[in-house]
Amino acid sequence: MARWRACRRMTQQMLADRLGKSKSWVDKVERGVRNLDRYSVVQDIAEVLRVDPAVLLDPHKPLALVTGLDGIDAIRAALAHYHHRPTRTVPADEVQRHVAHAWLSYQHAHYAQLLRALPALLDATHTTPTLLVPTYRITACVLVKLGEPDLAWLAADRAVAAATGDPVRAGAATITVTQALRALGRDRLALTAAVAATGTAAHNGVRGTLLLQAAMAAAACAERRRVEDLLDHATALADRSTGDDDAHHTTFGPSAVLLARFLTALHLVDTDHAVHHHERAVRRDDWPRLPAEHRAAHLIDAARAYLDLGDLAAAGRSLADADAVAPAEVRFRPAARTLIAEIAHSGPAATHVARLATLVGLTR
Repeated sequence: MARWRACRRMTQQMLADRLGKSKSWVDKVERGVRNLDRYSVVQDIAEVLRVDPAVLLDPHKPLALVTGLDGIDAIRAALAHYHHRPTRTVPADEVQRHVAHAWLSYQHAHYAQLLRALPALLDATHTTPTLLVPTYRITACVLVKLGEPDLAWLAADRAVAAATGDPVRAGAATITVTQALRALGRDRLALTAAVAATGTAAHNGVRGTLLLQAAMAAAACAERRRVEDLLDHATALADRSTGDDDAHHTTFGPSAVLLARFLTALHLVDTDHAVHHHERAVRRDDWPRLPAEHRAAHLIDAARAYLDLGDLAAAGRSLADADAVAPAEVRFRPAARTLIAEIAHSGPAATHVARLATLVGLTR
C-alpha cells in the first residue's frame, strides 16, 4: 500500500482523507501493525490508489502479471519521446491504414494487440501531423480502460494540442480529455472542459458526445438538474443524427444517449432507473451495432447496478454477457476484475462467475 501511495504521489494524510480514515490508521497498516481483515476495505484502498485489488493482496505480483497485459511502459516511453525524430518516414496512406486498424482494435477490445502497436504508431504519426490527434486519442482511450488515467490525460492533452486550429478535431480530442479527467476523479474539470468544447464543435457526433460526457461529469458532481438539461440537448441531437457519419469515432446516437442516461442514474444512486434504462437499451434494434468495447463496458456497469440492488444472479449474467461480447474488456480491466471479486465474495458464485474469477486469477 505504501509503495502504490508513493507512486500516486499521495501523502498518508491524503490517502486517509480519501478513505475516511485517520492518518494513524494508514500509518499502522503500512507498517504492518494493523492487518486488513476485510476484503471490502482492500477494495476501497485499491479504488483510491487506482490499482487492481490483487496487487495489494500480493505485493510481489506486478500489475502486468495480474492483468495478463504488458506494454504500458513502452507507451510511456513513446509519449516521453515526442520530440524524437522517427526512425523512418512512413507514407501517409500507410500510416492512415494503421490508425484505422488501431481504431478497429480498440472498438473490438483487442487491447493486447493495441498495446503492442501503439508505440510504433505514435512514432510514425509524427511524420503525418493530421493523424496525431486520432493516435493520441486511441492511446488515451486504452489507457483509461486499463487503469492508467494520469498517462491517459497526458495523451489526451497532446491530442488537443495537435488539433489546434481545427474546432471539430479539438472537440473530438476534448472528449478523451474529459474521459481521462473523469477517471482521475476530476469531474468538475471534466464538466467545464466538455461544456466549453460544445460551443465550437460543429459536428453533431462530436458535440453530442461532449454533451454526454458533460452529463456524466455533472452526475458525479450530483447536479441532477444540469444532468437532465445536458441529456435533453444530447437527445435532440441524436434524434437528428443519421448515424452514417462517424468519422471521429464517437458512436453517438440514440443508444449512446440511453446508455448515458443509465450511467448518470447510476452515479446519482438512482439504481432502479439505471436498470430500467439498461433493459431498454439492450432491447433496441441498434444495440448490436454499437462497438463490442462499448457494449461490454456497459454490461460491466450494468452488473454493478444489479449488484447494488442485491441481484447477484443478474449481475453474474451481465458479466458473462460482457465476456461473450468482448473478453478482454472483462479480463483485463481493473474495474471489471474488482466487480468479479465482489460478486464472488457476496455469496455462492454462479458457474460463469466462478469461471471468470479463475480466468482472471482471483482464485487458485
